[in-house]
Amino acid sequence: MTSFTTNIQSAAELLRTGHLVAFPTETVYGLGADATNPIAVARIFEAKQRPTFDPLIVHVADISQVDRVVREFPETARLLAEVFWPGPLTLVLPKRDCIPDLVTAGLPGVGIRIPRHPVALELLKIAGCPVAAPSANPFGGISPTTAQHVADGLGGKVDCIVDGGPCEVGLESTVLSLMTERPLLLRHGGCPVEDIKRLIGAVEIATSDATQDDAAQPAPGMLSRHYAPGTRLIVIPHNQTAEPIAGLRCGLLTAGKCRFSGRFARIDTLCDDENLQTCAANFFAAMRTLDSSDLDVIIAHEFPAHGLGVALNDRLRRAAH
Repeated sequence: MTSFTTNIQSAAELLRTGHLVAFPTETVYGLGADATNPIAVARIFEAKQRPTFDPLIVHVADISQVDRVVREFPETARLLAEVFWPGPLTLVLPKRDCIPDLVTAGLPGVGIRIPRHPVALELLKIAGCPVAAPSANPFGGISPTTAQHVADGLGGKVDCIVDGGPCEVGLESTVLSLMTERPLLLRHGGCPVEDIKRLIGAVEIATSDATQDDAAQPAPGMLSRHYAPGTRLIVIPHNQTAEPIAGLRCGLLTAGKCRFSGRFARIDTLCDDENLQTCAANFFAAMRTLDSSDLDVIIAHEFPAHGLGVALNDRLRRAAH
């Protein structure tokens, strides 16, 4: 099994020489490769067993590197970058020819962001190359928020796992396309859409049936089934009392103030007060714990439909599909 490291210099050298490096960001752990090296990028898809119609997000260290990845960086993008970068917002913009079509599923736009994690930023700075990085887990499964999660899922398929502790945000980045006349939100994530609207005004929201599951996806995380545990998952309304199903070993995923009755085999409470930031930070780890608890079914409460709750509900819906 691949060992953990905190040696960022050696991890950066591996990236420069075409290897795969798992590293922490504020959202989830990413499985990184030099975004300009098509052979290295292909190794990401092989390691994750990821279909090539699902694009990758490119990470850079600072705003000066953006021009190496995209052909245009309009005023709206600059405004968003000034406010939300480094941070969990990915912008889709016209790609440069140096970015292989494999990164973008053959589409003309590439997702790009600057992560808000000191280890990720130092790694990207030392490596000196844009890094394509989806979540560091087998495709379609629960996203990793610790180095151990990466090792559990990908093991020896990764050349190096940089251990930077648990992820602060715990949800993948929000993806906003600026390839259309009006900004189009493709994926809810760690940057609430309300915050984006307050800055730039109206934003279109992509519908869940905008693309077919076997067609090129405009952004990662848009497939009807994703982020899914192996255990059956049932989602119930936020204000409904959760009850175990007779004859089944049931687990419960809930926030602090949600109601439940009856005897559950395991209950994972994400926070004591329904603080959505805390819920998000603990979400994937709790899902993993429940998935490994020999349960027949996981029952999960929806979250309040605002702020990070929108992204959390999106993850639940796709995991239960």
